[in-house]
Amino acid sequence: MSRLSNIRLLDTTLRDGEQAVGVIFTPREKRQISSILAAIGIPAVEVGFPALGPEEKACILAVVDAGIMTKDGNPLEVSAFARARREDVKDAADCHVDSVIISISTSDTHIERKFQADQAWVLEQVKEAAEEAEKHNLAFTISAEDASRTELSFLIEFFRLAEEIGAVRVRYCDSLGVEDPYTSYRRIKYIRQETSLPIEVHMHNDFGMATANVMAGIRAGASSVVGSIGGLGERTGNSPIEEVVMALKHLYGMDLGIDTSQFREVAEYVAQASQRAIPIWKAIVGTNVFAHESGIHADGILKNPDSYEAFKPEEVGLERQIVIGKHSGTQSLKHKFLAGFRIELDDETAQELLEKVRSTTVELKRPLFNKELILLYEDTNSKPSKE
Repeated sequence: MSRLSNIRLLDTTLRDGEQAVGVIFTPREKRQISSILAAIGIPAVEVGFPALGPEEKACILAVVDAGIMTKDGNPLEVSAFARARREDVKDAADCHVDSVIISISTSDTHIERKFQADQAWVLEQVKEAAEEAEKHNLAFTISAEDASRTELSFLIEFFRLAEEIGAVRVRYCDSLGVEDPYTSYRRIKYIRQETSLPIEVHMHNDFGMATANVMAGIRAGASSVVGSIGGLGERTGNSPIEEVVMALKHLYGMDLGIDTSQFREVAEYVAQASQRAIPIWKAIVGTNVFAHESGIHADGILKNPDSYEAFKPEEVGLERQIVIGKHSGTQSLKHKFLAGFRIELDDETAQELLEKVRSTTVELKRPLFNKELILLYEDTNSKPSKE
């Protein structure tokens, strides 16, 4: 799958991510997040929606004026989002971005109910927006909102028009997150066969299949992926860009050159700026990804980490944790005391201590802290005084 070396990543944390309810990024935060993404090797960012007004334009200009470079020494590509309206495209041009995503709905549901219009009107809107982009020498992507619910015949017509009017790529959006990988593969493969422009996929996660749909799209011929840090975005969010990068690396054997060791740090900054906690079970960057309590698993990890870890924790900026709780075994306990406290437990002490550990964790309904383990150890080792 050598073709995968040409996969392009575009991070939309600052645009679609900010559309998550209650999320607002300041100009400083947008600039800082863009800088962090560039530093780990993300080549392009979608920074916002200029038509929102002066405050949003100020945020976008803060990124543009920073002149951010990627870790490979290339200028970070800064894109803005626009509806298929001349005024929206002009707003993007006023922000001096490198490119603009011109978006309009293509499904009959949206065309008829949202716009009270027809397909011919949609095509005309796209033409006018593209003319405005060319007027400002602005590269543009044509984006089909709700593409996953659009008839393939019209989607092909729409994307072929994008070819004719000078788009650099077309974007396929599963705006409601209603596709499955099999459907994504079939539809995108057909589009790839019928059109010549590079295809970009933007998948939402309403049924928990955003990343799977992205991978299916890549298999089908898509060459660009839109994602966000932690999957931040509308409703259930987008495909997390860290999941796409790690899946390509470990499942498809394709390293995109991203410094993945910074993923946890990047996720923490975005979580802080967006006031969204990172779930401990979150794939790739959650703290529980490398936390092991079950005696069987922990024993396997201590003998060979490959037993229960798909990749090394340091690869994404995390650390391995052997947690002592209800499901722990004696080997975990021995390891914990030797590595953490420099205390070597014999088999009898370990077994006796484990019984106390289990009863205590059930009572507290959580794993034990180091101090609690030491107190239980001291209680186990205490000798009755002689009279």
